[in-house]
Amino acid sequence: MKRYFPLLLLVIVVIFGVDRLVPTGHVAPAGVVSAQENTSEIGQAFRNLASNVQVRGRGTVLKVLADDTRGSRHQRFILRLPSGQTILVAHNIDLAPRVPGLSKGDVVGFNGIYEWNSQGGVVHWTHRDPDGRHAAGWLVQGGHRYQ
Repeated sequence: MKRYFPLLLLVIVVIFGVDRLVPTGHVAPAGVVSAQENTSEIGQAFRNLASNVQVRGRGTVLKVLADDTRGSRHQRFILRLPSGQTILVAHNIDLAPRVPGLSKGDVVGFNGIYEWNSQGGVVHWTHRDPDGRHAAGWLVQGGHRYQ
């Protein structure tokens, strides 16, 4: 199994790790955008104080936070992007399954909405829209998709 892990990881990255920034209401450009380009664009969104931006990328868990239990419940954790920027992920666990056993150092792919804040930003809407009016988001960890 250990011999096949790098190959399995490569397959997961190819299938789920395509990184690109997609403005809300626009179609993503054709082609693959690298993680470095993606984090550069997320960095630009941060510098421009941009919000309501559809983003896709991946990062390494820096810290797992306590769930936010006020209103809809959210699993929360901080990701460090390849650029070094950090973002908070707020994953609605009333609408999507929790990412089980998440811990520091885990790599997590994400697709959701970026909202600016002074600490690097927040990604939310990492789930399906129960009303079907919003682009579906997701998290990927350990080869499993949570949405």
